[in-house]
Amino acid sequence: MGSHRRSPVSPRALTGQGARVTVLSAAFATAATTLAAAPAGAAPPERPERARAEVRRLYTEAERATQAYNGAGEKARTLRTALSRTQDRMARTQDRVNALREALAPVAGAQYRSGGLDPALMLLLSADPDGYLDQATTLERMGVVGEQRLRGLRDARRTLDQERREADALLGELERSRRTLARHKDTVRQRLARAKALLAALPEGERALDARASRSGRPDAGLPPTGAAASPHAAAALATARTALGSPYVWGANGPSRFDCSGLIQWSYARAGVGLPRTSQAQAGAGRRIPLSEARPGDLVVYRADASHIGLYAGGGRVIHAPYPGAPVRYDPVGMMPVSSVTRV
Repeated sequence: MGSHRRSPVSPRALTGQGARVTVLSAAFATAATTLAAAPAGAAPPERPERARAEVRRLYTEAERATQAYNGAGEKARTLRTALSRTQDRMARTQDRVNALREALAPVAGAQYRSGGLDPALMLLLSADPDGYLDQATTLERMGVVGEQRLRGLRDARRTLDQERREADALLGELERSRRTLARHKDTVRQRLARAKALLAALPEGERALDARASRSGRPDAGLPPTGAAASPHAAAALATARTALGSPYVWGANGPSRFDCSGLIQWSYARAGVGLPRTSQAQAGAGRRIPLSEARPGDLVVYRADASHIGLYAGGGRVIHAPYPGAPVRYDPVGMMPVSSVTRV
């Protein structure tokens, strides 16, 4: 018998090609319009510090949308896996239904040769025998073996109907997840396009958000971790994160050469043999909460009240993290922004 796996469901609504083109086109149009509003040489509409503050705000909003995008992507992957498993079960159940129908064929033939085919059996072998199956008296005409096969067919058909309903529900949820992904992607692109336009409107020497943002190479790569790590896998994760120093920030990326904040954490711990969720919010709950004063190298430091940013404690009052577009993976002071929690994995 061949594979039970059905060919992948690819309804037009799930491919989302048109939706993705629309989202990307809208984002690029937004960026082009914004950039066109600030031609080269034009006087900046705001003082540099106010413009940089607005860029920071836009980056914060983009990072929140990025974590929402990451979460929606993880959910979509889970749904696709569940749908694939349901389709496999449906294929196996359909094979069982077919086998039981074939097994009942000799019963039908025997009845026909002995004086005519029972109308009830004819109904059973049709597309929808369930209505008749509730009339148990007719089962007596089929004998014990026939009755068992008949009941088995009824159960298999009901299982198949249930699996079809589950698949339909998963398809609907997957479509909603696709729309959520597109919405968050659009938000990220719009915020980043606006931030890029604001920076482009500033004089060249005023565009960096901080002195380290424009450094090349591997910032602070020579600084060793300070203190004993929280565990062997925490030490391994920190060592892995150090190899990413200098790698660019790219929203939605989780390695091996580009990262967003939670992508760096997930990648570093995965290389240490520990699976962590994709979003900073989920990572914050992936271990035991400890006070910041007890943080040790390899612990997760979570920022902002909504846990939309995360870094890896490196000891000595520093974290390794992927900061924002234009700033590579680097060390920063642990108190660079409000700490909401510290998690030991």
